[in-house]
Amino acid sequence: MKQTYLAALLAVAVSAPLAAQAPTDPLTSALKRQSDGIALNLKEAAEAMPEAKYAFKPAPDVKTFAQEVGHGANAQFNFCSRAKGEANPNKENFETLTDKAGLVKAVVASNEYCASVFTGLTDKALMEMIGQGAMAQPRAAIIGANIAHSNETYGTIVPYLRMSGVVPPSTARAQKR
Repeated sequence: MKQTYLAALLAVAVSAPLAAQAPTDPLTSALKRQSDGIALNLKEAAEAMPEAKYAFKPAPDVKTFAQEVGHGANAQFNFCSRAKGEANPNKENFETLTDKAGLVKAVVASNEYCASVFTGLTDKALMEMIGQGAMAQPRAAIIGANIAHSNETYGTIVPYLRMSGVVPPSTARAQKR
């Protein structure tokens, strides 16, 4: 009996810290980690490219690096305002900017705005339908679409960085490990 009691006590003692580590809202936590990760990549990519290369485009029929960065910032504001259920607060078309400082500022602002979507967010709120009629979808789907699009944008600008002699931020971090 004493051994059973000790075994049960040990099981509770070992499992209590593990249970305390589990996030209350695992879907929210996972989406937040993904969002934060791609936000960091986009910001650091915009910072890493030399200003003189912001006009670079690898072929005549594609966007410049500046336009790609601006497109990413515009899209983040668009997706995240939908996820928040409010009008897009960004009234500027960042794809028309050409200066590094302005575009880094745009990416930081869009990252901060998207981070604010997660304030007070729960898994239950992620399942709420946003929009009306056939266009309605769970809030989580909109956030997931933003993460996917932001990753696509980063994937598009990585070759711009490499062709300009810049190591992409995600690669630079991996090489430091």
